[in-house]
Amino acid sequence: MSVQGLQLCRVYGWAVSRTAARGSGGASYALGMTDSTALDPEDRKIVTLARSVRARNGVPEGAAVRDETGRTYVAGTVDLPSLRLSALQTAVAMAVASGAKALEAGAVVTEAESLADGDLAVVRDLGGPGTVVLVAGLDGEVRVRVAAG
Repeated sequence: MSVQGLQLCRVYGWAVSRTAARGSGGASYALGMTDSTALDPEDRKIVTLARSVRARNGVPEGAAVRDETGRTYVAGTVDLPSLRLSALQTAVAMAVASGAKALEAGAVVTEAESLADGDLAVVRDLGGPGTVVLVAGLDGEVRVRVAAG
């Protein structure tokens, strides 16, 4: 079953509209699979958004998360003298601040080989232990899929 409608993509205060054609249930992932062509279009979107925010803002990491309604929140690394947040922590905070009640998925574009425990913890807090985070390289190729739990 698919749902068509206007959804808002929150990207640093501006909204981008799109027509959605989402499948009915959650996707089943083989953790560790890295073939980006096998990505669901909605997962490919969050990887692309994460890659774009990283490049646009010149930060070490870019991240995007999708909430239970399909809204997408995008953020880069925050590195201030008094506040340090990873891109994923920032994207989850933006989702929570906008009223998200759960997460479907997340993506991080980074040079790092793995995610910090704090990143997985914040995704688990809002999305639960089964929420999948895609970890992609700077080229946008997904290297690994990690369950938050």
